[in-house]
Amino acid sequence: MYKFAYAEILDEAGSAGRDRERQAFDHVMDLLTEAQAAGADSPELRSALLTVQKLWRFLISDLADSQNELPQTLRVNLASLGLWIIQEADRILNDPSRDISLLVDVNRSIRDGLK
Repeated sequence: MYKFAYAEILDEAGSAGRDRERQAFDHVMDLLTEAQAAGADSPELRSALLTVQKLWRFLISDLADSQNELPQTLRVNLASLGLWIIQEADRILNDPSRDISLLVDVNRSIRDGLK
């Protein structure tokens, strides 16, 4: 009986975690959409890119944690993708005329995979 109840709690905790991650990505997607509309050199672009980097630094830290229960290969692949995202955001911060659509598409795909 206790094991069943504990398993339910773990399932709910995982679901709640995915919901929070999805909300964070929703927020990032909103910022990136606003940044696209505002254009290059806008404060919205800078804010969106810094927020994207902050999110991915947090996620990479979590992926590196030995307590993370995702399969090792998935953790490595996501961390690698996260590093690329951080670097791409840096490139755009240094050259705001660069297109952010790939950054938007990749983050959207990750968010949509959290369903």
